[in-house]
Formats: sequence, C-alpha cells, structure tokens
Amino acid sequence: MIRLLLADDQTLVRAGFRSILGYEDDLDVVAEAATGEQAVRGAREHRPDVVLMDIRMPDLDGLEATRRIAGDPVLDGVRVIILTTFDLDDYVYGALRAGASGFLVKDTEPAELIHAIRVVARGDALIAPSITRRLIAEFAGRVSRPDPSPRLNALTEREREVMTLVAGGLSNDEIAARLVLSPATAKTHVSRIMTKLGVRDRAQLVIMAYEAGMITPGWLGGS
Repeated sequence: MIRLLLADDQTLVRAGFRSILGYEDDLDVVAEAATGEQAVRGAREHRPDVVLMDIRMPDLDGLEATRRIAGDPVLDGVRVIILTTFDLDDYVYGALRAGASGFLVKDTEPAELIHAIRVVARGDALIAPSITRRLIAEFAGRVSRPDPSPRLNALTEREREVMTLVAGGLSNDEIAARLVLSPATAKTHVSRIMTKLGVRDRAQLVIMAYEAGMITPGWLGGS
C-alpha cells in the first residue's frame, strides 16, 4: 500500500484528488494539508510514502515545504511530487533543487498521475518529458562555469553516459535500449551512480548533471 499526503490550499482540489486516487487498491490517502506548514507537520506525523505538493500555498510555499521534508533525515523515505498549474522552468528547477522526485502539471490525466505516484514511490524520479527537454535547454544556457565536483571523478565512462541519459528523463528501459543493455543492467548502473554520488533519487542526479555542465541543448538528438 502506498500512503499519500495531499497538500493543496483548495479544498475542492484535494477532494478531486482523493476521489481519483480512492479507486486504486494500492493507494491510501492518509492525510491532507492546506498550507506548507501543515504539509511538513503531516509528513512528520504520518510518514507518507508520497506527498502531492502544490507550489502556491499560504504560510509556506510548496518549494520550501519540499525542501524541509527532503532535508529531514527522519523523513528520508518520503518522496514529493510537485503538482501545479504552472509548468514554468524556474519552478521545475526550483522543485528539483528543493528535493522533489517528480513534477507534473495539474491538467495531467488521472492515469498519468497514478502512474507517477507509483514510479516515485518505488524510488524513481518522474518529470514530464516535454518539461525535461525545455529544462535542459534553459539550464544549459545559464551554466557559465560547470561545477568540477570531485564526486563525478568516481564514475566510469559508462556510468557518466548513463547519468546523462537519466538527466534527459529516460527510464531504465529506455536507457537499456539506447545503450544495448538489459534493463536489469541499466538499473544496476543507476543504483551504483546514486550510491557513488550520495544522492537520494534520480531527480538529484538530474540536478547534479545540469550543474556539472554534462548536458547541452540537442545532446539527446532532439528527442
């Protein structure tokens, strides 16, 4: 069972999410929050597997609430999906930088939302591919001095290649197909990379790849 916390300042929005998710046997809404402060307190009290977090909320916005949840060692197993009406690149980057594991806009189809919850609950990251492509182009244009993180030196050439594909939003199966590997081998590479770099999930690999200047516009062949 995947335990969920719904954080949105609009009661009707929370009710809509609860209604959609209530049909799934493996999803259980254990708490709701109308403010960022309530979301943080709710995460500490209920220890959900996934928090659906709106960005614009009173008291504490969703980005800061996400940052507090992701930065709390006690809540290490809690994952956050940012779900908002604003698909602006600055919000995407800010959300990932704060520690979110996923980012979706609110007009996402119910089936896509449910899929996202399951993906994030098992430890993967999820960003809509169209948002990922725009984010790569936008952020690559901002980076003037790549971060020469010594941690990246621990990666093999194959692992660096896999990391750039993760940063492009590819799943393990897609990485396997691109590199002619088995899905299990691709998954092993991703796990080893996260262990070597000390990151909690794939979203943090995305951030590190951007900040290290590993990605440039068009590197993924326009896909």
